[in-house]
Amino acid sequence: MALRSGPKHRTRMHNREDLFIKAILATAMSRAGKAEIELQVVPPAAQRIDVYSEPDPALAGELAEMGTLGEVGAEPAAFEPFSETPGLRQMRACYRKQLVWHHELERRARVAAGDTTDEDKDDKDDKEPSRPVPFPVVVVLSPGRPQTVLDAYGFAEVSPGLHRLPAGFAVWLLVLSELPKTRATVLLRLGSEKLRAAAAAEILRMPADAWERKTAEPLLVQYGLEPSRSASPEEKMTLAEIQQEVEEGRQKLRHEGQQQGERRFLLRQLRARFGELPPAVVARVEAAEPEVLEAWGEQVLTARSLDEVFGGA
Repeated sequence: MALRSGPKHRTRMHNREDLFIKAILATAMSRAGKAEIELQVVPPAAQRIDVYSEPDPALAGELAEMGTLGEVGAEPAAFEPFSETPGLRQMRACYRKQLVWHHELERRARVAAGDTTDEDKDDKDDKEPSRPVPFPVVVVLSPGRPQTVLDAYGFAEVSPGLHRLPAGFAVWLLVLSELPKTRATVLLRLGSEKLRAAAAAEILRMPADAWERKTAEPLLVQYGLEPSRSASPEEKMTLAEIQQEVEEGRQKLRHEGQQQGERRFLLRQLRARFGELPPAVVARVEAAEPEVLEAWGEQVLTARSLDEVFGGA
């Protein structure tokens, strides 16, 4: 899996919230293939796809677990998240990038196949590569309902908040405010400023090993978008620091679990030798340090009374 970032440039999406949702989409889609942020479509022009992903067939299982995001990203896809509800002009720009990018993919396929036809010939653009190149899907994320766009293009609603054009157009439109508030949509709902806090809180209640939490939590911290507060630059942690903290936490839990197991084992030994234990003895074992437990465990084998077990420690 690969996640790459293109060169810096000016774009319509410039604030940290917009950069955040790009990072969420790219990081999530990298589970099932490769994802690239701000992919340049035409070198001389300022056209860039916000996030472009290509699923890996070997990772189809990962994609199947990704809910709505996995459904719309099941094919090579250009994700275009908007911070404000887009209109017709913005939609046309997305279509333009889709068509130009597909043309570029076909050109690259011809080059890879060894086609050295003169680039200036008039029929060059009409020549298909020897192997078909998938037509990339466009996935538009809109915080609100773009009624003008839905009406003008005749989108069909597949499910609440999820709209699609006929297959030949290869376009999905997600209305984030209308998506059901389920686990299948939680990462997508982070793309709406109004829905983000609730979606983030939902994610942070998930188990630590949930893929949605492992994807979103480091980025929520990095971009200062945790539900409770906004972190200053000095407080923001790198992904490596977060991963280190998580691993340290796991090691601590394992250590604590081991100690608790030692306490339970010693109590079983004591009950087997001396019958029901006084509450004070149980409390003493529960509070003991590992080295003390070890000493008591050795003594219980030969002691003739509880006093002999605890008297030597």
